[in-house]
Amino acid sequence: MITQLKRYGEKHTEKRNKIVIDTGVLVSAFAFDGVPERAVIKAFTEAEIYVSPALLQEYRDVPLELETKGKITHLQLEALIAGIAAFVANAKVVYPLKRLALCRDAKDNMLLECCFEAKARFLITGDRDLLEVINLPFNLRIITPKEYLI
Repeated sequence: MITQLKRYGEKHTEKRNKIVIDTGVLVSAFAFDGVPERAVIKAFTEAEIYVSPALLQEYRDVPLELETKGKITHLQLEALIAGIAAFVANAKVVYPLKRLALCRDAKDNMLLECCFEAKARFLITGDRDLLEVINLPFNLRIITPKEYLI
């Protein structure tokens, strides 16, 4: 996999960063490929992935909602479920104790809570509500999959 990453021009990260990945990035990675897929592969091979119970629940719910709404096919649903299962099998679970209210979309605060509890260095997302959060009270870089590959 590292060879595959280098072929695309991404830099290998020496230190194992702590990372949280938003559900939308995983959906894009496993259902549609492209840049999100390469970012997930890089995170999977180079970083420590963290999730929380709330994030795990969202990982479970969103694929089914997408199929119900006709946004993905059943074949894409199967690929998505298999990909997320493999991804989660290597993740570390944290149980956020601190509630945060920092994001314009209140539902996204659970991602920030997971990052805070995990002491994550990066949150990888394509969600504008999260990407536009400023003045976090803890050290976290909120970046897109493309930025993570640089």
